[in-house]
Amino acid sequence: MRKIGLTLLTAFAGGAMALGTYKVFEKNPAEGMTFEDRQKVYFASNKNTSNVVSSAGDVDFTQAAAAVTPAVVYIRTTYSAQQGRSSGRDPIEEMFGDMFGQRMQPQQSQPQRASGSGVIISTDGYIVTNNHVVANASKVEVTTNDHRVLQAKVIGTDPNTDLALIKVSATNLPIVKLGNSDDVRVGEWVLAVGNPFNLNSTVTAGIVSAKGRNIGIIGSEDNDDQQSSPFGSRSRYQQQPAAPRLNKAIESFIQTDAAINPGNSGGALVNTKGELIGINSAIASHTGSYEGYGFAVPVNLAKKVLNDLEKFGSVKRGYIGVSFQELNSDVAQTLKINTTNGLYVNELVAGGGAEAAGLQKGDIITKVEGNKVYESSDLQERVGRLQPGDKIHLTVLRAGAEKNFTITLKGEPAATNRTAANSKTAEELYNKLGASFQPLTQAQKSKFRLNSGVVVTQVRRGGFFENYDIPEGTIITGINGQAINSTNDIDKAITNLKNGQMVIEGYSADGMRFRNSFDVR
Repeated sequence: MRKIGLTLLTAFAGGAMALGTYKVFEKNPAEGMTFEDRQKVYFASNKNTSNVVSSAGDVDFTQAAAAVTPAVVYIRTTYSAQQGRSSGRDPIEEMFGDMFGQRMQPQQSQPQRASGSGVIISTDGYIVTNNHVVANASKVEVTTNDHRVLQAKVIGTDPNTDLALIKVSATNLPIVKLGNSDDVRVGEWVLAVGNPFNLNSTVTAGIVSAKGRNIGIIGSEDNDDQQSSPFGSRSRYQQQPAAPRLNKAIESFIQTDAAINPGNSGGALVNTKGELIGINSAIASHTGSYEGYGFAVPVNLAKKVLNDLEKFGSVKRGYIGVSFQELNSDVAQTLKINTTNGLYVNELVAGGGAEAAGLQKGDIITKVEGNKVYESSDLQERVGRLQPGDKIHLTVLRAGAEKNFTITLKGEPAATNRTAANSKTAEELYNKLGASFQPLTQAQKSKFRLNSGVVVTQVRRGGFFENYDIPEGTIITGINGQAINSTNDIDKAITNLKNGQMVIEGYSADGMRFRNSFDVR
């Protein structure tokens, strides 16, 4: 008996030691996972989540509404008084921010305010919204469905898709399940969930009216005669541009007639299973209110953007490198060609993937990955989901015969150098910086002979980093005398101000050491 007791005691002790060792060394299981993978783990392990069954047969949306509403938030943003309508406002916001993001007129020197919606996609506080909802905001405030008010920091923005990722400090938040926008069919029932006219948690129903809509909102401010594409520039008119520009806007909206009004911007478009299929972004209206035409960014495109923003602080996008125009009967007659479907290649970007693969001026892109191309959005969204270095298969019509090409996407050229009142919270100060960051890789540490630091991956308009000429690629090693190795370190450092001064130290991309000091009072 004594031996048996000793054996059991030894076994229990060994088990306790093993468990203790595991707890010491275990890592966050979500680290390195995409938002979609995290959700799969969550829904697979959480037995309390209900399986919403499509109820389109009975036209009863109660289950889907109940599943989604708790995870759709109300967003209020504040803009400093000097950031008036004439001071660098986001061009897309100029086009539809007033009617869709509910920006209110400032009175004299009072701060501007705006509002919109957002969708929680991760239990630890990540929220997707529109870029035009949070662009240039000095303060982002999130109100949850259970009336909690939380400060949010802007993790990253992507004006090319009008998406943004923000984060609040909270845990165990309800989330909306990510769906598959490729499976969306014209005519199926959908719900729009958001906060129109400050009416929180409003649900409206409609159908999918169309897919792949390109309505010319994003990027049309870049110049007057071109619309942007994810791989070159698309000529809006018949004349060809003198030289192709690497414009980057991506439009492939899901169109719906679910009622969408000012304040819905950044809210959820879901199917009858309660799955997120799009982020509501724009309306077509003569009055600024609902007239039957709403547009949402498809979630499959949003997944790539949001994962990049969390991982890199900016979007890593690949480009084909062509300038093209959509074909129709009028364009075909002008170009003296026989086909009216596809994308006519006007020019090739020097050194781009298309040129390297052998495409030529005058080719007509007819298929992408074996699927027919009728308009630019058929190609835009497909390319927009890929990274630099990924390959894409195109079929082109040349001299009456179809030819197949495999194109390796090229990245965007490296960013070049670009020749406010103190906030009360770390989130507000972080947003005022107007930048996104990622910890240094081992290779970067070795290059600069550093043990810690973060690299600037995105610089947004109107922030301190743009105003003080701190460009992308800059290495930040210290703020206010504190070593910086993560965004959490930045949160701690920016609240430790002396006389309202923020001091940032680091290295430029070419290795030159710098020290900048600026007033944030």
